[in-house]
Amino acid sequence: MVGIGPGGPADRTHRAEAAIADSQVLVGYSRYLRAIEDLSAGKILISSGMKEEVVRCRLALERAQAGATVALISSGDAGVYGMAGLALELAHAERIAVPIEIVPGVTAASAAAARLGAPLMLDFAVISLSDLMIPWETIRRRVEAIAAADMVLALYNPRSMTRVQQLEETVEILLRHRDPATPVGIARAVGSPDEQIRLSTLGGLLAEDIDMRTVLIIGNSMSQVLDGWLVTCRGYKV
Repeated sequence: MVGIGPGGPADRTHRAEAAIADSQVLVGYSRYLRAIEDLSAGKILISSGMKEEVVRCRLALERAQAGATVALISSGDAGVYGMAGLALELAHAERIAVPIEIVPGVTAASAAAARLGAPLMLDFAVISLSDLMIPWETIRRRVEAIAAADMVLALYNPRSMTRVQQLEETVEILLRHRDPATPVGIARAVGSPDEQIRLSTLGGLLAEDIDMRTVLIIGNSMSQVLDGWLVTCRGYKV
């Protein structure tokens, strides 16, 4: 399993590139394979669309079992909302005994934070608002706990064309605990040619253009905007 970072070549690790170079077969979501076209010459490419993660993992494991060196591609980090967990589950459930290596990558929260400033300098949490795998009530309880704990919150999959209620409810929960002026960083398609970086506030967040390729970083009581940078201050005397 190989994490290729958030998008562009600049955020890929040497280890990820070496693992891809050593592989004969690359398996991944079609957009992720397009992101590594510069590394895929001469490789067998196996791609599929969204919601076909189990198919991709099974194909990767079957090719590996047949003797090929396979790179199962994830964006970001393979172990953070990536393919590593599912591949390990499938290998265990179907008793597919192949050597497995998990190659970490730059996850979206870290990449977004670096473009926005230094918002993750204190304890923080990462939540995906997608309820395809996790019931919304479970996600909601986690958001409530994070809001009450005054933790910085990074949100993945915040809003889609058809799924808008989850972000609205998340903002409503956070506003019970945080000032509407709390700074929020909005990072879309980090590392790609479509990258967009901007700042907003918790009170104004729902009016912003936000989609599934967006990562939101919502500050806590220690977060400030300093010279255009979103910073969560740790309490140093400066």
